[in-house]
Amino acid sequence: MTGRCSWAQSDPLMRAYHDAEWGVPQRDPRMLWEMLMLEGFQAGLAWIIILRKRDAFRAAFAGFDPEKVAGFDDEDVARLMADSGIVRARAKIEATIGGARIFLAMRDAGQDFAEYCWSFTDGAPLTGDGRHVPAQTELSARISKDLKKRGFKFVGPTIVYAWMQAVGIVNDHAVDCFRRDAA
Repeated sequence: MTGRCSWAQSDPLMRAYHDAEWGVPQRDPRMLWEMLMLEGFQAGLAWIIILRKRDAFRAAFAGFDPEKVAGFDDEDVARLMADSGIVRARAKIEATIGGARIFLAMRDAGQDFAEYCWSFTDGAPLTGDGRHVPAQTELSARISKDLKKRGFKFVGPTIVYAWMQAVGIVNDHAVDCFRRDAA
């Protein structure tokens, strides 16, 4: 194996995530939504924290099934606030429940979430220069604005750009990373 992105070299979980998932174009609408919600939970924290808690998040949020999460009520919020396996931030929990409802409203209006996500790049991944990775871009700001207009929370331009990288809408693997051409 040749090089690997520097952020994924020291921790085995980060390496596994990098090698198998990060930057791979994701076309499943539910998974795109799950990753957007997890990126929102990551706001103000290191991604490794979310990655270590991902299984607990999936258990707590019914496998990120939007149908189930959209039905969560105050009792579920209280349950989630007591769950030490996840990030217990009420605003982020409520944003995820609201995000499920938005996801379903889009679907019910005939708009597939995956098609929506990929529409900003005409369905094709963008490729960064592999040397400089921005925190946000004009495109992530535009997507952020559109998501906010729809009612999503915790979708600022920086969060959206990290999500775009994670789900392969943009390929920001380093020039010498073995995943750059494979993503």
